[in-house]
Amino acid sequence: MKFLRYGEIGAEKPGVLDAQGNIRDLSGVVPDIAGSVLADLPNVDPESLPLVEGTPRIGAPVGQVGKFMCIGLNYSDHAAEAGMDLPKEPILFMKATSAIVGPNDPVVLPRGSVKTDWEVELGVVIGKTAKYVDVENALDHVAGYCTANDVSERAYQTERGGQWTKGKSCDTFGPIGPWLVTPDEVADPQNLDLSLDVNGTRMQTGNSKAMVFSVAEIISYLSQMMTLHPGDVIATGTPPGVGMGMKPAVYLKAGDIMELEVAGLGRQRSHVMQDA
Repeated sequence: MKFLRYGEIGAEKPGVLDAQGNIRDLSGVVPDIAGSVLADLPNVDPESLPLVEGTPRIGAPVGQVGKFMCIGLNYSDHAAEAGMDLPKEPILFMKATSAIVGPNDPVVLPRGSVKTDWEVELGVVIGKTAKYVDVENALDHVAGYCTANDVSERAYQTERGGQWTKGKSCDTFGPIGPWLVTPDEVADPQNLDLSLDVNGTRMQTGNSKAMVFSVAEIISYLSQMMTLHPGDVIATGTPPGVGMGMKPAVYLKAGDIMELEVAGLGRQRSHVMQDA
């Protein structure tokens, strides 16, 4: 099934997509797509739910995110693009949950930004608490998958001292969604096409089979160090084609349009704006 959250920022309601692509209201069944609901997502007939009229804003498909974790250099072809050796273990950095926005919300360049970049990624949402899980059972802890954009200010990330988190956590730098797609609709998370366009020009093309560490390996690895809770989000890395890797480098500017997609998980369209 394809779950989603719709409505104004801070007042999103739970919904589900029907076979015709219409939004059905799920608020009579669950209070939100968040927390303990993710461990047992409702199995309902969308046609039996009220139809949502119009074209409401689509929010992030999961609420109350506790941790937003990201894996760096996790595509072999992206590591080659960056001129870096393949990591021996997953590279983990955190992204502030305050960066999370809906899939079609504006991405706002912070004041002084000159090197904001794009990164289409496969997002994984944890559904069941995971602690010390092995690789073979790791995917049992997944509530679903989603499209994610790990927007990154490269100067903040690499030129301002400290950790990558600085360049990853600006407001609006975490568009996720439009949907949370349950595992039964994702035949193989290690064989999903990813793409990203800027102003209609293809920048990124890849497939999750190029991951250095699989989704199962990432979940197992992280669970050895911290408990993963329902609603935690993992962005699993990006394929080649980021602006930083181009010669010369290309970065986002106000007025740009990013369109990105992970096959079967839905499409995002973000208008880039400049903060006042």
